[in-house]
Amino acid sequence: MTVARSQLVDVSVTRYYHCISRCVRRAFLCGEGFEHRKQWIEDRLETLSQCFAVSVCGFAVMDNHLHVLVRLDAGEAASWSAEEVIRRWFVAYPPKTAKGGEIEVSQAWIDHHAKDEKRVELLRERLANLGWFMKALKEPLARMANKEDECKGTFWESRYKSIAILDEEALLATCAYIDLNPVAAGFAAAPETSQHTSVRRRVQHAKAKGKLADLKAAESGSVPGSRVAGEVEQDLWLCPVEDRRRQGSQREGMLEGFSLGNYLLLVDYTSRLCRQGRARVSRKMASILDRLGTDASAWAERIQRLFSKTRLLGSYFTTDRERLRQLAKNRGVHHLDNLASVPA
Repeated sequence: MTVARSQLVDVSVTRYYHCISRCVRRAFLCGEGFEHRKQWIEDRLETLSQCFAVSVCGFAVMDNHLHVLVRLDAGEAASWSAEEVIRRWFVAYPPKTAKGGEIEVSQAWIDHHAKDEKRVELLRERLANLGWFMKALKEPLARMANKEDECKGTFWESRYKSIAILDEEALLATCAYIDLNPVAAGFAAAPETSQHTSVRRRVQHAKAKGKLADLKAAESGSVPGSRVAGEVEQDLWLCPVEDRRRQGSQREGMLEGFSLGNYLLLVDYTSRLCRQGRARVSRKMASILDRLGTDASAWAERIQRLFSKTRLLGSYFTTDRERLRQLAKNRGVHHLDNLASVPA
C-alpha cells in the first residue's frame, strides 16, 4: 500500500534519504544514443545543490533510472534572508514571460518579490522540501527529453521511492551501493571509471586540484594525507564525506572522522565483492569496518543482499533492529520494513 510522503520523510527521524526514480516503463531513455541526458541530470543536480537546502551526498545516473542520496538541511534554509530565498528560487526556476521567454532577473525584480513575506516563506519551505527538490530535478529534464524526441508524455514514473537512512553503517552502505551501480551492472570495470557517479566526480575534483597523491596517502593511513584529503572536498558541490567542522570547516560533511581516502578504500574493497564475491581484508580495511561497528563478513553479506535485489523493498534502512522497533512503537505500528530484508 502506498504511504504518504509526509510519513516517509521526517527530519526528526533522519535527514538522509536515498531517492530512486525510474524512467517510464523502465525504458532505456538515458541509454544507447541518449547518454548525453545523463550529463543533463548531473548538471541539474549541481545547480539544485546550490539552490535548495538539500545536500547531494551521492548519485548514479543509469540508463533507465536514477539514484540520489540527499541530506535535508532545513536549518540552513531558516537562516536565509528574504533576498537570498528569492535569488535561489529564481536560479532553480528562472522566471518566464507568458510566451515562454526568460525574464532578466534584476536587483529591482528581486527586491520587489522579497517584499512579499508570505511568498518568501512559502518558497523557503519549498527549498527545504525533498518533494520539491525531486520535482525541480525531474520536470525540466523530462521537458528537454520530450523536446529532443519531438513527443509529449511522461518521461519518469510518477512517484519516486525514498528510503530513510537511519545509521552510519547504513549511510555508507547506501553511498557505496549507489556509486557501484555501474560496476555491478557491468558498465564499468572500477569505481573511478564509473561515468555519472558521485565517486567519479569526487576523484575528478581531487585530480583537478592535484591532490590524488594525498588521497592515496590518506588511504594508506597517512595523517597529513588524511588532513589534506579532507580539505579537498570543501569547494566541491557534493556534500563532503568527512565532517570537519571541529577542524574549522564551514561546511557540514556526512561523517566525522571518516575521510574521503577511507571512503575510496571502502568503495574499492566493496567493488571487489561485487565483481569477485570476495576481497582481501587489509589491516586498514579492517580498521575502517571496525570504525563502523561491523566486520568483513557482515559488510559483505549486507552489500551482496543489496545488489541481489532487482528492486529495493522497504522504506527504511538500518543495521540496528532496535532502532527500527522503537521507531515503529513511536508511530503506533506493529513493524516497519527494513530495506530489502537486509539483516540488522
